[in-house]
Amino acid sequence: MDSGDDAQLDAAFLALADPVRRRIIARLSRGPATVNELAEPFAITKQAVSKHIQVLEQAQLVTRTRDAQRRPVHLNPARLEALTAWIDQYRLVREAQFRSLDAVLETRAARGGTQAKDAS
Repeated sequence: MDSGDDAQLDAAFLALADPVRRRIIARLSRGPATVNELAEPFAITKQAVSKHIQVLEQAQLVTRTRDAQRRPVHLNPARLEALTAWIDQYRLVREAQFRSLDAVLETRAARGGTQAKDAS
């Protein structure tokens, strides 16, 4: 992974560290929405929501398009998939380590059970 990838990961995780931005992402997972629609559930101004969206755009987690007079915000699933893939590489390593540990423990338990039978 190069420094450009690191910077993109940093930007994405920093963007997702904010609960308002995570809720915006959750809402966009159901489909595109305008800033007005995204601002409705929050007790903050539309300008504040716009700033949150700018952070999400800079992290490449969302995009905006022009639709006549509207500018809907869209989730960027490819970016989320890239984050998931990055997390999964570490999850898979841990799962393999746990499977190895399980195998060692099962082997020891089986040997312990055999030794107990031999002793009686």
